This record gives sequence, structure tokens and C-alpha cells, in this order.
Amino acid sequence: MPSWLNKRFVNMRGNSLKIDSKIENLKYESTLCQQLKTFSIGDFPSGVAFSKAAFLLSYKNNTFAISHWVSPKRTRSYPYARVYDTMNTRTRITIIPFLKDEGKDGDRDFIQWDTVSLMSLLGVYVILGYYNTAKKNSTYSNKITDQEFDYDYLKSRLDELSQYKLDALHWNLNELNKNLLSVAELSKLHYQNISKNTGVEMHGEKGVSDRVKVIRESVAKFQSNSRDLAVSAQNREYQTTQPKESVIEDKATITIKNYLGGFYYFTIDEVLLYGKELFLMEKKHSSGGIVPSIADIKDGLVKMMLYTNFSEVLVSGEPYSHHPTLGLTSENIQGYCHNLSTESELNSFFSKNAFSKKAIKSFMDLITEATKNNFLVFLMDSRTPKLQKEIVIEYLKRKKMNRQLMTIKKFS
Repeated sequence: MPSWLNKRFVNMRGNSLKIDSKIENLKYESTLCQQLKTFSIGDFPSGVAFSKAAFLLSYKNNTFAISHWVSPKRTRSYPYARVYDTMNTRTRITIIPFLKDEGKDGDRDFIQWDTVSLMSLLGVYVILGYYNTAKKNSTYSNKITDQEFDYDYLKSRLDELSQYKLDALHWNLNELNKNLLSVAELSKLHYQNISKNTGVEMHGEKGVSDRVKVIRESVAKFQSNSRDLAVSAQNREYQTTQPKESVIEDKATITIKNYLGGFYYFTIDEVLLYGKELFLMEKKHSSGGIVPSIADIKDGLVKMMLYTNFSEVLVSGEPYSHHPTLGLTSENIQGYCHNLSTESELNSFFSKNAFSKKAIKSFMDLITEATKNNFLVFLMDSRTPKLQKEIVIEYLKRKKMNRQLMTIKKFS
């Protein structure tokens, strides 16, 4: 092993690893965005356009790429994947409900300040919405389904945004300062009506009233309250392994600070320390296929948009070189490959694991995105966890060799 790789993996098992980072700008080139269907403005207030998770809207000499969330909670229904599909369009909008109440037998989720902040970092304009119609669930006594937005209200917000000249950050702050309270009150009112019309008992109104009261007192307090809730969610996630993760190393919490001093809280699926090299890993696992689903992958790529733009990463106050990593694992493959694998290595891997032409193209597009944006993506057999450390060492070695070759070409 070359002397520069004569390092040791740091065993973080049982340790509480605190990571802090800074992000000052966002530059990223997406290659896996789904081709979006274009709708006219008539399809917007009718709700027809919302049959798609994300879509293009041609309106007032603008082309808007619009995604919508089915819940304000970011761990439901792949909202990040929906947002990802809009990222190669100049004007990106996402519609998020302030509140989703499924009834007493279901879940209730509120929007968090950090969700809006993340969209600001990604340059996505947020329109806060509310549901005004729903049907009774046929299986549960106190649960509703088929909730739909008030599309006329959303169109009025879209009309205002179409005339807006400032960036997403300023729009989103304005959305919180001027419109959040009214949307919260409308959410409460319409869930009262839905309850009467369906006979479904909703969650107690006190929770909604308490949240509205917080917003009335000041948006600043709402932000502080949401941040506390986000930290709690971060800590809960830190203790939990999701079925879609196949983790080898320990999780870690990360706090991201932007150029305005705003803080965002996330949990990293895995961290791997090799000397002073820190690998920040978002993990996606497949137990049934050879590769995790495209929605899972896009969800992970949104994290890569952030991790690849960190200007500084500190571990317990000490600076580290960091390597954003999207780790894909499967129970149905043999060996591994990554975005610095040679062409012959990739062909051998695809052949050994019976990749279809479509699967090869999709994975090569992912490799292209990783290479363009300078992060590591790998696919490995989850039944052989030791492969992960082999991949890390090989990646660092090849990355250094590539830099040396570029230097030689520059001065030759």
C-alpha cells in the first residue's frame, strides 16, 4: 500500500460524532431528472396537473417546474425525489401543505421551518397550501383519504409569484412572514368542514390552535419552535435504522450553517473516518432488486446537492477533508463497482450481475452525475460488508492518481 494510504480506519462505534459544516453556494448538475409533462394553466386550478408528482407549467411567458408534497413531513412519499426532478429547470416551485391530518386513526404532520430553509438552499420557491376536500377511508372509522389542495388558492399564489423578481430565499421568508398564519387558519377551518362532511373525528384541535398561537406571537418564535422539533426528530432518527438502509458504520448528526447564519439539522446514515478523510454516506438498500429504486436514489441525490457544496466540515471542532458518498447496497449482486471503476471493470460487473441494457444506462447516468459533481457513488453486495472499506481505499487511491495525471497533462 502506498505510504499516503498508510492510514487506519477510525472505529466510531459507540461514539457520539458531532459534525458541523458550512454551505455558501449551491452548484450542481443534475442528469437523472425525469422528463416532465407540460400542462397549461387551465390544468392547474382544475387539479389535473396534480396527477403528476412533478410537472412543467407554461404560464405568462414563464416555464415553471412544480412539485407537490403529499405531506409536510419530509420522510413520507419521497418529496425530495419530486423536488429533484425539477432541479434542471430555472424556476422551481414546490407546494407543501402546512398541515396534513389523516384523522384520529391516522397521522398528523406540520410543516417545519427547516424544510422551508432547505428549499431555500436549493433555490426552490415554496408555496404553502392547505387541503379543502377529502373522502372517508373505507377501512378505518376515523381516517380520511384522497385529500386535495385548494387549487384556486394555489393559483392566486402562483399569479403573485409569476410577477416576483427576487430569489427563492426572499420569497420563502415572505411566505413565512405574511402567509403562514392565514394558511394555518384556513387549514384548521377546512379540516373542521371535512370532519363534519365525512363524520371522521380528526386529531384534537388544540394542537392546531397551539401551533397557530405560536405563529401569531411571531414567525421568529415559530422558527425557533420548529428548529427544536427538528433537533428532536434528528435525535430520534439517529437512534433508528430504516428498512431502506443497510448500514455498516454508525450514524452521525450534522448541523449545516448557511451564509446567513441559518442552521439545518440532518442525520447522516453512515460516517467513515480514514485518517483525516471523512466519508459522509447516504445509504440506499434493495432487498428485492439489483439496484435500489430510482426514487430512493433521487432522494439520496438531494443530500449530495448539499454535501458536495460544503465549504468546511468540522468533526468535534477539527477540520477534515470530506467525501460526499451515495452508497447503494443490494442482496442480489456480487462484488462492487463505483464511479472511478474502469470501463472493463464496469462491463465485467454488469455482465456478472445480469444487468439489462436499461439498467446499465440508468446506472451509467448516475455515475456521470457523481463524476460531474465530485462525489463517490458505489453499488455493493450488502452481504459482504468488508467491501465498503475496500471501496473507500480504492477510491482514494484512484482519485489521487487522476489528480496526478491531470497535473502531468497541464505541464506537459
